[in-house]
Amino acid sequence: MTTARKQLICLESTAYYHCVSRCVRRSYLCGEDELTGKSYEHRRAWVEEKIYQLADIYCVDICAYAVMSNHYHLVVYLDKEGADTLTKLRVVQRWGQNHRLPLLVERWLRGEVSNQAERESVEILIEEWRRRLYSLSWFMKELNFYIACRANQEDGCKGHFWEGRFKSQALMDEQALIAAMAYVDLNPVRAGIEEMPETSAHTSIKARVSALKRDQAFVSGLADFIGNKNNEQIKGLPFRLIDYLTLVDWSARQYREGKASLKESTPSILNRLNLTTKQWMLACTQLEKARASSIGCARSLAMQKRQTSRKRIHSFCLDG
Repeated sequence: MTTARKQLICLESTAYYHCVSRCVRRSYLCGEDELTGKSYEHRRAWVEEKIYQLADIYCVDICAYAVMSNHYHLVVYLDKEGADTLTKLRVVQRWGQNHRLPLLVERWLRGEVSNQAERESVEILIEEWRRRLYSLSWFMKELNFYIACRANQEDGCKGHFWEGRFKSQALMDEQALIAAMAYVDLNPVRAGIEEMPETSAHTSIKARVSALKRDQAFVSGLADFIGNKNNEQIKGLPFRLIDYLTLVDWSARQYREGKASLKESTPSILNRLNLTTKQWMLACTQLEKARASSIGCARSLAMQKRQTSRKRIHSFCLDG
């Protein structure tokens, strides 16, 4: 039985999620149709551009992404705290970038709302939009709707473009987060499309490496690597970028060699996160196949059960 989305998304447990959306039947998101010879490669840019556009509107930070031939991956951070700190005006401005505002709200913006009933109605709308700004369902809905409409228009057809609702996995701790990010960034390598992660078009790791080559420490639209999880004043990924790049590079070499044995070149971050090489490679290769709604170490998964009052969770345990 399909689990309700509200049971899969619990911000009290974690704000990090791995999402996947797949095309229905023989629809092509990108790539080339071998039967007709028609190329859909240009659609990769559609998806990538829309991800960045929505990230600028929503309080959703993009940790990693990869656009494949018939599906795409996202690792996101839902920034409820950031949404709660927005002023009413900023909420309206953000929502208005991608939606038509009601006449009542437009009057409110012009200072033409005078009675209490209208002001209360505006405030109810604004608070609803505020909740949507950190909603994973709304973010994915708008991304998928835009791509489906544009693809169907180009193909001259109607009907479902996506396989159904998107799949999401809760990332319960740092181990799960970095494993999911590497899994996503290595998708083109695992699929045999690219030989090296940094040459994989339309992936977050290529965007990060390209920025480094331009002497830029950060990529606009992507979550920053802050390297210090104890610094509560800075929002970002609790790893160093150099550690992450080293880890992804090492993992990519294991795929090509078909080995998962521990080497002297194994990055220290594995030890720092208490992951063995075997556990790490299992997470990198089997993360999505596990069909789990939650990913993390045993302690984090047990905590999630308590927080959500659930006796059973379809989980992928990284240290079990």
